[in-house]
Amino acid sequence: MKYFTTFFLTLTIGSISLAQNPFITHMYTADPSARVFNDTLYVYPSHDPDNADWFDMVDWHVFSTTDMVNWTDHGVALDIKDVKWAEKYAWAPDCIQANGKYYFYFPTDQFHIGVAVGDKPTGPFVDPLRKPLISMNTKGVVCNRDFIDPGVFIDDDGQAYLYMGQLVVNAIKLNKDMISYDGKVHLLEGTDDFFEASWMHKYKGKYYLSYVGTSGEIKYCMSDNPLGPFEYKGVILEKMNSGTNHHSIVEYQGQWYMFYHNSDLYYRNHPEVEEKFGWGHEGSPHPFRRSICFDTLYYNEDGTIQQVIPTK
Repeated sequence: MKYFTTFFLTLTIGSISLAQNPFITHMYTADPSARVFNDTLYVYPSHDPDNADWFDMVDWHVFSTTDMVNWTDHGVALDIKDVKWAEKYAWAPDCIQANGKYYFYFPTDQFHIGVAVGDKPTGPFVDPLRKPLISMNTKGVVCNRDFIDPGVFIDDDGQAYLYMGQLVVNAIKLNKDMISYDGKVHLLEGTDDFFEASWMHKYKGKYYLSYVGTSGEIKYCMSDNPLGPFEYKGVILEKMNSGTNHHSIVEYQGQWYMFYHNSDLYYRNHPEVEEKFGWGHEGSPHPFRRSICFDTLYYNEDGTIQQVIPTK
């Protein structure tokens, strides 16, 4: 295990808390799913190789903290080579606790969503199905791009849901075993400009579906039902210099946080490279080496979310 420290300052200006971002600096990470288990906050990101020139990730690490300052790298929790039915791409995962176990949902091959199970939140995780949980060609799925980005949510009544896909939000109701579902795929309505990275959380009885829009911003919508229909509400986070983004929203020790990624660490490590915004700019390197960050998140009195201001 590796232990390291980031600095989260208690100084607050208005609704902005100043954090030292990115908070993982010994490796490149992206797509952070933050979860709280047993009074500890865990982050499940993807892992960009040091020499990445595409999204060619091969394993998943787990990080944890109890104070938002000192972070532990628990090492590799699952490697793509241990998923026998998958060929490549250890992309954005998520994890949840149920039945005394920890269920790790992950996409592979731009086509499949798998699930692995562990006895600890840090893994190791083992594939119990030896096949995908759901795939792009599964009956009811609507996806004509990458079938990726599983996000899991357990409601107050114990019902678990899994959200995934690009361009269309596909959702399933998981069975109690958390490794199967009832056979029906729900296509969620009411999102605006949805592209990828769906994340569900609940606050004061309302369901919040947040996601990355085709605009590159993180947006959100709200509903009275975890399967919608949803009403679009607005932008939570501006575009990042990584071109892509992927986030999560979690409450820990009485404070709400948004986790996300950018390419600040890449540019810090390569001062000779001119920083340009995302990819698609002439002469700009594609930022396949990303870095995870977090900042505080605040709600308005009416339950809407204030836009998060990134700190460095």
